[in-house]
Amino acid sequence: MDRSLVAGYSRLGISVRRRLPGWPADPVLGALGGRQVVVTGATSGLGEQTCVGLAALGAAVHLVVRDPDKGARVRDSLRRRCPGAELRVWRCDVSDLIDVRRFTAEFAAEVGRLDVLVHNAGVMPAQRTQSKQGHELSLATHVLGPVLMTELLRSTLAAAESSRVVFVTSGGMYAQRLPVGDPEYLKGSYRSASAYARSKRVQVSLLPILAQRWAPARVTVCAMHPGWADTPGVASSLPGFGRLAGPILRDVADGADTTVWLAATEPTPPTGRLWHDRRPRPEHLAPWTRETPAARASMWSWCALSLGLPDTATEWCGADG
Repeated sequence: MDRSLVAGYSRLGISVRRRLPGWPADPVLGALGGRQVVVTGATSGLGEQTCVGLAALGAAVHLVVRDPDKGARVRDSLRRRCPGAELRVWRCDVSDLIDVRRFTAEFAAEVGRLDVLVHNAGVMPAQRTQSKQGHELSLATHVLGPVLMTELLRSTLAAAESSRVVFVTSGGMYAQRLPVGDPEYLKGSYRSASAYARSKRVQVSLLPILAQRWAPARVTVCAMHPGWADTPGVASSLPGFGRLAGPILRDVADGADTTVWLAATEPTPPTGRLWHDRRPRPEHLAPWTRETPAARASMWSWCALSLGLPDTATEWCGADG
């Protein structure tokens, strides 16, 4: 179904799959009771809906947002939708590595344990834009910031019995090669959708390295792509696609379904995998996008150098301990 795109990514895909034998069971009521969960990009679309799903399962949900006032309005809305939910707003611009360091230090000191970290924050600037550290904004928001945040929270994640990290990626990455030779998109004509998809390809390609790197802290990591969901981001960044595909777009609940499921299902899903509609999916659909192990290692080395991280997991202890 995924190879046809429309059948797999639209609302038809998840509707059909739910009716097939073997559809994985929903997490049990209260599955996340007592758990601490962080969701970045939590003020709209998939992020807000993910918070709803996690809070409904009993989690204490920490909304990580760029705009605290908007975050407070979303928190209040979530409280009305999920009475009794424990919700807290934190300010952090995920693309700003200095701000990520500030946030993680504050979170580690005040909360001390983290069970689930959902990297949902996303951007698709119309023009090539740089982060405060001079990195291409899509890459900074989707890769550099999330990796650094996880590294700095590693001890906080290790304090949980078994913690999970979920990257919300995009099926658009299937059309992209790993941009080893030009990670910052300095060559050629910049296209926002391509920059977005390239950064999502980096997320997925790094999964095996990140899984191995974070395993000593008992942290599992995976990525999921939500299919085509009707979100404010699609409406503002891809208005033509939104108008064309509007009748078959998933609602945000279906788009966030697998994120919530990965955070709460038992037993813990295997680490280092890409998921869609509650099933592991291939990382590549076209042979020309496949990268070599050397290319993957080179991409990681570039990321580690950009973040000031040592290349091996055993050398990194995390800034919070």
